[in-house]
Order: sequence, then C-alpha cells, then structure tokens
Amino acid sequence: MPMDPDVLVVGEALVDIVHAADGTTVEHPGGSAANVAVALSRLGRPVRFATAWADDERGAVLAAHLARAGVTLAGDPHVLTRTATAAATLGADGGASYVFDLEWRLGGVEVGEPAFVHLCSLGAVLEPGADQVLELVAGLRGSATVTYDVNARPAITGTGPEVVALVERAAAVADLVKASDEDLEALYPHLDLAAAAAHLRTLGPAAVVVTRGGAGATWFGAGAPVEVASRPVTVADTIGAGDTFGAAVVDALWDRGPIAALGADDIAQVLTHAARAAAVTVSRPGADPPYRSELS
Repeated sequence: MPMDPDVLVVGEALVDIVHAADGTTVEHPGGSAANVAVALSRLGRPVRFATAWADDERGAVLAAHLARAGVTLAGDPHVLTRTATAAATLGADGGASYVFDLEWRLGGVEVGEPAFVHLCSLGAVLEPGADQVLELVAGLRGSATVTYDVNARPAITGTGPEVVALVERAAAVADLVKASDEDLEALYPHLDLAAAAAHLRTLGPAAVVVTRGGAGATWFGAGAPVEVASRPVTVADTIGAGDTFGAAVVDALWDRGPIAALGADDIAQVLTHAARAAAVTVSRPGADPPYRSELS
C-alpha cells in the first residue's frame, strides 16, 4: 500500500550529556538528525527516521523521546553495541563544545516514497554508516527533494581532505546544502563564505544556505544572495539551534515549488521562518524545538 509523502530523516541519534557552566550535569536526548526529526514532527510534518542505537537504557530514552514527538522509525534501530553520547560543555555565552562517544551504521530501512530526504552531520561522513546513507539518498534523488546539513564535528572527524571529500560527495546528491560559517571555515579555511558556498554549488545543489549565529543567514542560489537577520533572544544554550533551522527550512519549502525556481521573496520567507524557529530553541535548554503553535 503506497505511503503518503513524508520526510525521511537519515542520521545519528544520541544522548547529550550537558556539563553546564555552573557545574551541573544533565542528560538530554539528541543527535543532529534526531533533533531534525523531532523539530519537523512538532511543526506538523509526517516524519520517518532512519537511525541506530543500542538496546540499552539510553536507547530506551531516545525511543521514548521520538515516540512522544510523533516520529515514526523507518527500521529497527537496534544495531549498535552501545547508544552514542555527546558530552557537551557549555560556555558562559551558552555555546557548546562536544566530545563524542559513538559508532554509526544503519540496519534495514523502509524507504517509502518521501517528498523530502534530509541527511546531516556525522551520519553523512562517519563510516561505515556514511556509505549506507549515501547509497540510500542517491537512490531517492530526483523523486524527492534532498537537503543536507553539513554540521561539521571536527572533534570526531577532523577537517582534513578525507573529511572534505565525504562532505562533498554528500553535497553532490543534495538539492540544498545548509552550513554554518564555522563549518565552512573549518572545511575551506582558504575561502571566504561566499566563495565556499559557490564551490559547494558547483557540486550540484541548487542553493547553499549559510548560517552565522547571531549575525543571520544567507541563501546563495542562482540569483543575488538573500540575507535575513537572526531573531534577538536571550540564549539558554545553542544545542539544537542549527538542527531546528534546517528542519524549519524543509518545513517552509514543503508547499513551495522547486528550489531552483524560488524568487527572492519566497527565499526570504523560508529563511525568516527558519530563524524564528531557531530562536525559540536557543531560548531554552537542550535541543527543544518549537511546536507550530509557538511560531504563529
């Protein structure tokens, strides 16, 4: 029986062990792809999630978190020996640095007929799962709109030529690539942001969106760049902000035409919606993206 169109999110789920500036420690379910799946579901989009964790206590926490958010799993996630963690240390400004303990691979995936496919972060570059992700996504390009959030994690992958090659092969199967200014500076230290975005566009995507934290975001496509400001907000922490931004971009693109055909007004609306959603996430602790009702 054919499935209704949905978003297939592919990538890692993990538990964030957050060490706050005041010395306290708390655990939150997270992971870049898991955050995107939750954010899209809270925005009212049907989501299936292809991921992996272990049959352990932290895996059960992830399963319960995703179920509460209404995220459907696209396969059995129990393929790892231990559920991944990211130890996040918060600075005084709410920014987070990470130390990861994880492995990554996929089990079987019920692919379906998604309208969008989103891949991101470690799931796209960490072997052996990265090869599985690339094969899955490449098979859907053309029938689904593919979005890729670079979300580089140098602490676990490094930033050498091998990592750049893995990022670029993922970008080459995407219709839209999202990257932060820090991602691009780590991967292409010899290029400014506009040149790095232009380079990524030569690989195939119709557009590259560059986020710059509190300085806003810019869309680089076939026309002139389109820029929007960030929303002013009191920052609790930045965990999940970029993931929320990426999810909200997909949400805003859902009812619009092909990415390459979008005009400046539509693009500005997409970025404004994403900035508004990300501002809610940074205003509260952990990866806690907004519900659609909070954005109305």
